[in-house]
Amino acid sequence: MSLKLSDLVAAFALLLVIDGIMPFLNPTAVKRMLARLLELGDRDLRIAGFVMMIFGVALLFLVS
Repeated sequence: MSLKLSDLVAAFALLLVIDGIMPFLNPTAVKRMLARLLELGDRDLRIAGFVMMIFGVALLFLVS
C-alpha cells in the first residue's frame, strides 16, 4: 500500500473536522475539560497520549 499526499491531507482534514465537533456543539464542556487537563500531571498526560497512539496504530492496522 502506497501513501499518497492526498491521503495524508484527507486524514488531517478529517482530524480537524472531528476535533472541531465538540467545541462547536458544547463549548462550555470543552472549557471545563481543558481546565481539568491543566490539573493533571505530566505523567498522566503522557500515559493518556501513549494509550491514544497505541489505539490509533491498532485501528490503522485493523482497517488496512
